[in-house]
Amino acid sequence: MGVLIGVALVILAATSLFVGVSDVSPLALLEGSPASNSAFLFVVSRVPRTLAVLLVGASLGIAGLIMQMLVRNKFVEPSTTGVTEFATFGMLLVMIFAPGMALVGKMGVAAVFGLLGTWVFLQVVKAVPVRQLVLVPLVGIMLGGVVAAATSFFAYRLDLLQSLGTWAQGSFASIMQGRYEFLWIAGAMVLVAWLAADRFSVIGLGEEFATNLGLDYRKVVAIGMVVIAIITAAVLVTAGVIPFLGLVVPNVVSLIIGDNVRRAIPWVAGLGAVFVLGCDLIARVVRFPYEMPLSVIVGVIGAALFLWLLLRKKSHAH
Repeated sequence: MGVLIGVALVILAATSLFVGVSDVSPLALLEGSPASNSAFLFVVSRVPRTLAVLLVGASLGIAGLIMQMLVRNKFVEPSTTGVTEFATFGMLLVMIFAPGMALVGKMGVAAVFGLLGTWVFLQVVKAVPVRQLVLVPLVGIMLGGVVAAATSFFAYRLDLLQSLGTWAQGSFASIMQGRYEFLWIAGAMVLVAWLAADRFSVIGLGEEFATNLGLDYRKVVAIGMVVIAIITAAVLVTAGVIPFLGLVVPNVVSLIIGDNVRRAIPWVAGLGAVFVLGCDLIARVVRFPYEMPLSVIVGVIGAALFLWLLLRKKSHAH
């Protein structure tokens, strides 16, 4: 299975480099005529876009995996726990009070609010214990809905709704050289997650169990929260909101190889990259030469898979 993911990743990444409105084909690159700008477009647009897709797919999948370990629930990820909505609210505050802030500052603010959203969700789950696993993401969706409603209200009153929609809609159409590099920070968080993978596996068994083994539970949870917040912020300020990815991919990997985090991280990263690459290619060709927002494609496919996972878990519970 790992070989299939690797092969699919290579094929889709290579295809992504040459799919688009402009003529950037292997033949055009080999000819390299002075009148052609194929090489320029390839370096400035196609390569950065493909790298951005790979980094987003890998990092969001890992963010979802860590979130599931922290909450001990397979049906959560940043977009179903309010984390993305809190980060978007942070972006709105930047638009209001510091519209000229540099991109790194925007990412920092979004990360702080994403961290706040993670903490709030964990506190809500602790305060309102639920007996059924499928109810936990519903609590997160309701929390995110409240924050999203407040964000939309203030954006509407301040005539910033359209500007906010640019960040809320996931797309790689505007990615080019110089506008995706912050995603390497999200990629670095994947490495941090891999280094702390065994600790995340242990806290996935519960606070009491982890403490009995001598693990600093709160410290590991804090590391996980920071990783989730930074990944969410980096993706938000670069590509916008991409739903369900962090939920579906870890669950599929869990069905294949189990819940060992260290073993699962390469699989989640690879499958997440393949999933986003496939959706991005569909977004580019389904209405060619126009391009659909990636979040629409991911949302439709991800929602269908999410429903299947819910029904599957429910049927296995009887």
